[in-house]
Amino acid sequence: MSKLTMREAISQALWEEMERDPRVFVMGEEVGLWGGTYAVTKGFYDHFGPERVRDTPIAEAAIIGGAIGAALSGARPVAELMTINFAFAAMDHIVNQAAKLHYMFNGQMRLPLVIRAVGGGGRQLGATHSQTPDAIFAHFPGLKVVAPGTPADAKGLLKSAIRSDDPVLFLEHATLYQLRGEVPEGEHLVPIGRSAIQRPGRDVTLVTYSKMLEVSQRAAGELAKEGVDVEIVDLRTLRPLDMGPVLDSFRKTNRAVIVEEGWRSYGVGAEIAARIYEEAFDYVDAPIRRVAQKEVPLPYNRNLEQMALPQEKDIIQAVREVL
Repeated sequence: MSKLTMREAISQALWEEMERDPRVFVMGEEVGLWGGTYAVTKGFYDHFGPERVRDTPIAEAAIIGGAIGAALSGARPVAELMTINFAFAAMDHIVNQAAKLHYMFNGQMRLPLVIRAVGGGGRQLGATHSQTPDAIFAHFPGLKVVAPGTPADAKGLLKSAIRSDDPVLFLEHATLYQLRGEVPEGEHLVPIGRSAIQRPGRDVTLVTYSKMLEVSQRAAGELAKEGVDVEIVDLRTLRPLDMGPVLDSFRKTNRAVIVEEGWRSYGVGAEIAARIYEEAFDYVDAPIRRVAQKEVPLPYNRNLEQMALPQEKDIIQAVREVL
């Protein structure tokens, strides 16, 4: 095992896949000479050259449109969007082309395309650059949506995404790049569409993913001091959604709190809660609670931004309520 930051794990996965398969190439704004907005592709340009590390104009529709064309032609592009907020400028390409072409042409076309995009708040980037619109993209069949919360999962899931013949939206949280954790050495793959138990417990099931995994683990640590044993299920992938570990855990604890950074209305938490009620209603001992971002455009002011984002204390309060 090596201890790597999330940034290092993602970079390592991308480098290894480019070394393994010459069809893999990177494209996006400032990925080449600059080394990426978040330094994930630092050093790639000098090693792989301009044919495989392509700087693009500031034009998200052109980036995704070009990547779709490359994927249809037999390449395996990894398109980087500086932020998931800019994906809205390429929404038609992502949800009407990438997500649907395989189905519309009866499987005659493959789209081995990965879209890497940074999301989430907490860096004072303002309302239009700090959104967590994960549920919007997870709504569309044909598009896989991956959101790791640990360096090990980031590396393993990105390698699996690059090897997938389907389009994958790979979501990286802006405040997790410095998160450090153990990452297996050598070939390390994590299957897409598998949830995982990140902390075993017996009293309440806490379902989360991405940045909120870190916050949930801290909350679970505090609750343990009160004698409350929290089990944490990390979704890791939003589409396809693996409810198996969630339901198994809920049938054991009979209580659930769902934590997401996105807005509560029409969100990931609403979907998880609905499925628990539909598939495990006989095990419900308390109303399921959802912890999410306040229903406002995220403020720029740091104090207001933190008030709007889900915090450790919000999770602790929700757990106490279901108990």
